[in-house]
Amino acid sequence: MRLKKQKRHRRSVRFFTTCYGFRSPFKILCDATFIHHLLVNRITPADTAISNILGAPVKMFTTRCVLAELKSLGEAYSDSLNVARDLAPARCDHEKRKSAVACLTDVIGESNSEHFFVASQDDELRNKFQEVPAVPVMFALRNALFLKPPSHIQQQFAKSAEEERSRVSGLELKLLSNKRKRSLQTDEQADEALPNEITKDLKKNVSRTTTDVKDKVRFKRKRAKAPNPLSCKKKKKDNEKLVARKEVNETVETIRSRSKKRKRSRKPKNVTSVTD
Repeated sequence: MRLKKQKRHRRSVRFFTTCYGFRSPFKILCDATFIHHLLVNRITPADTAISNILGAPVKMFTTRCVLAELKSLGEAYSDSLNVARDLAPARCDHEKRKSAVACLTDVIGESNSEHFFVASQDDELRNKFQEVPAVPVMFALRNALFLKPPSHIQQQFAKSAEEERSRVSGLELKLLSNKRKRSLQTDEQADEALPNEITKDLKKNVSRTTTDVKDKVRFKRKRAKAPNPLSCKKKKKDNEKLVARKEVNETVETIRSRSKKRKRSRKPKNVTSVTD
């Protein structure tokens, strides 16, 4: 049961946040009956208990008329008065004291611009506020807190507001019609400019034929390019040339000196002459 209750509360909170723009921390506007019920049933701290139900941090408010009503009830409600004084004061411009019901209805107004959650134990007050489109209502039952689901009137108002947002407004229709007229004018100007461009192209073609300009593509002849520098030998410097020449001359001289030597044939010692 607790999980189902939490899901139901989170669903209704999501409805008011998406459709009416409620944002955390949520504002809770309490009347005298709700404050007294919290104190009697020891639902403390009240802000943490309410934040557990709504799933977001909350801030509790009350009005000067509610404080005056608690003060007029006597010593039996003195503790409730002390607790109510600790709450943040909501703006109440009543010079003379009004009843809590009249004060809360004036603070909420027709659209609940301050985005208050109304917390009350009065059934008539809760039913009255459920007829207002953007007013979520809370109440307590013994030591448990409950958030009422959105009423049929609130759901219908949200649907109608969404449909109005999806429709195109009169100002947007005017802007669209002006944009279409401008696009048509630009298209007409482009159509008028086309014949002039065609005549210009024809004149260019005539001038080409009269001047005997060749329309064929001319291919460039391949010219001889320089040799690949990587495949060529490096040029020798003058000093390197002299050294190379000296080396060549020296090799030639050594070859000549070797060729001048005469080869002598040696006779064997054992051979005797013919005379003997």
